[in-house]
Amino acid sequence: MTTPPEVKYTSTSLSLSSLITCFISCFVIVSCLLEGLCVTSKANALSQSAMLSLDPLRWDHVVDLNEDFRILWKIINQDITFEIQARTLGYVGFGFSPDGNFAGSDIAVGWVDKGQTYFQDRHIKRNGDPEPVVDPSQDYILMWGYENRTHTVLRFRRKLDTCDPAHDIAITNDTMRLLYMYNERDPSHGSVKPGHLPNPGSSFRPYRPIVLTQRPHIQFKHEEYVRILELRNEDVELPGADETLIWCKTFKLDDMKRKHHLIRYEPIYDSPASVHYLQHITLRECHGMHQELEEMAREQGRQCMGARDIPLACNAIVASWSRGSNSFTFPDESGYPMESRQAKYYLMETHYNNLQPDLTQLHANRQMADNSGLKIYFTHVLRRHDAGVLSIGMDPNWRHIIPPGQSQVISEGHCIEDCTAYAFPMDGIHIFAVMMRTHLIGKEIKLRQIRQTEELPPIVHDSNIDVAYQDFRRLTTPVQVLPGDRLIAECIYDSSSRKAITLGGLTMKEESCIVLMLYYPRQNKLTTCHSLPSLPTVLHSLGIEQLATDSNPVLISAPPELAGMTLEVRLLSYDWRNHFNEFQEATRRGSFKPLCWGVKNRVVPGTEYLEGYSINVTKTYKKQRHCKHKRLFVTEETMPDISFPVLHEIDNNNVIEGAARSSQNSASETVHGLSKAQGYSQTITTTTLILTIVYLLLQHHLLSRRWWQCWHLHLT
Repeated sequence: MTTPPEVKYTSTSLSLSSLITCFISCFVIVSCLLEGLCVTSKANALSQSAMLSLDPLRWDHVVDLNEDFRILWKIINQDITFEIQARTLGYVGFGFSPDGNFAGSDIAVGWVDKGQTYFQDRHIKRNGDPEPVVDPSQDYILMWGYENRTHTVLRFRRKLDTCDPAHDIAITNDTMRLLYMYNERDPSHGSVKPGHLPNPGSSFRPYRPIVLTQRPHIQFKHEEYVRILELRNEDVELPGADETLIWCKTFKLDDMKRKHHLIRYEPIYDSPASVHYLQHITLRECHGMHQELEEMAREQGRQCMGARDIPLACNAIVASWSRGSNSFTFPDESGYPMESRQAKYYLMETHYNNLQPDLTQLHANRQMADNSGLKIYFTHVLRRHDAGVLSIGMDPNWRHIIPPGQSQVISEGHCIEDCTAYAFPMDGIHIFAVMMRTHLIGKEIKLRQIRQTEELPPIVHDSNIDVAYQDFRRLTTPVQVLPGDRLIAECIYDSSSRKAITLGGLTMKEESCIVLMLYYPRQNKLTTCHSLPSLPTVLHSLGIEQLATDSNPVLISAPPELAGMTLEVRLLSYDWRNHFNEFQEATRRGSFKPLCWGVKNRVVPGTEYLEGYSINVTKTYKKQRHCKHKRLFVTEETMPDISFPVLHEIDNNNVIEGAARSSQNSASETVHGLSKAQGYSQTITTTTLILTIVYLLLQHHLLSRRWWQCWHLHLT
């Protein structure tokens, strides 16, 4: 995003000017006391330099939604502060959609016109009109707004949950669909009447899925002892239309004579066109010295149906990237172990699929070959813990059946207690990041943890997932999983738009229910912990009592009314509308086949012929919602006063922070946002705090002759 030209800030607000003058006086006092420097200066001469260090806020996140629109945000307690930096001198809007569409969206709209900032909490009705209307309850609070020659900047805050479900969308740990809009024109005379927002429909840009409550990304510093390796595909022909291509390429890494830690990885895009095709990239560790591995490492790669399509011990996941995510940096205490003596060959599995092909663009700019991949960072400076990746969920298989025409279909993949008891160390493992994956009709995923018969709080839960955003989510604190705990990946699908059944599988037309867990310390006994409905459970859920033996294709022999029908015909002709509930009950309560493998595709002993069942949970977990109505502001004890324009670049993330500064500002006087009374209240509170500090300093240094001389020089 191009940095706009530097402009100087001049206040036009009387109350803000008074506050600045008061602060400048304090600035002079503190400078004299701490440094012993007496400098004669006027308040006007010091105003700009003093303002350079007034903003204590450090943004946790910064995202460019496109080249013209940047958002920054920070969460403190139950409040979230946003700043919009948009390349326009017209109105801007930012908010949230329940599903990516306009209807039912929650959005804040603002603009600066002739030095006056206008700001409103709005929403979009479900009547098809894209223009946001003003909410009866104004829950977005403007902190300031200004513009320069190129940009409009608004800073505002709100509660994570405003307790206004009729017009606002609560900000939770779910994936949020960010809506944003901007136009080159302002509404006439600040009007808020319907129809006065210029061209609202064309001002919206495509929504962006993101998790706002994600922990701040770890700042990666590339030390001299960190090595970089690029693992790229070679001239992979991209699939046409909406087809899925899974490509496997093997690499031989035989120069790691001693143990290293992988500490970061990121995607490599061969070209801008690659971004639209790449769905997943998974790097797997292969064990053994098979001749086939050596031959594969010398070839260009091959089409495959996942790593298990190749009969080699490449079951352990090293790194995984999905569409919508960027890089992943391991926490300082852990790294994934890599050593040639343990694993010399690595398989990179790449899923190509274009979810929304623009046929015109494809025809004009068709990229025939792709060389994308992963860039990995590793070091011989070892960290405290070896990290590992464990896959939990439903195994990709036809037995994973999702009926059509249903708003909620629940599937569960069990990692049973027998497998965790066998593999996990006595003190358990500690999960620090989680990635959740479904395909096109998935809408909710939860990773449940059950200890004996008690269900603990979910390790992670997203009730609004998006296939275009499946990133590793850092947990606030690592979650301990003990030997004997059961883990359940619970996925909910919305198949109401489909007329035929959807089966489990690897392609995007099929469905998935997988949760990848990053944890420490690593163990090698369990890398995949999936399950599948047993064949008797599947047959029972379809009303089938018995299959005919030695028939090809497979025929049903009982009950009599289904005799002679093939299994495929039964799946396609089943009356899902009237018998869905029976199907759902049978699949959730019936038996399942546990599938537990270690690093060399070795089955966990004792699970080969084991049949699993759901646990009878005696103590369930229920999330409590505590909504405190209309506490619109945080207290001074929980959040620093940040009602000052920022005149300098705080950190490397804020490209515009030091440049998009305005000679048009109205932080203390706004319309339909932060009222004059509220602005004065903030000024009085902050001024009182400053004067209190000054009073205490005066008491301590009252007899200091040098201080009196300095203060006298300042006044004169």
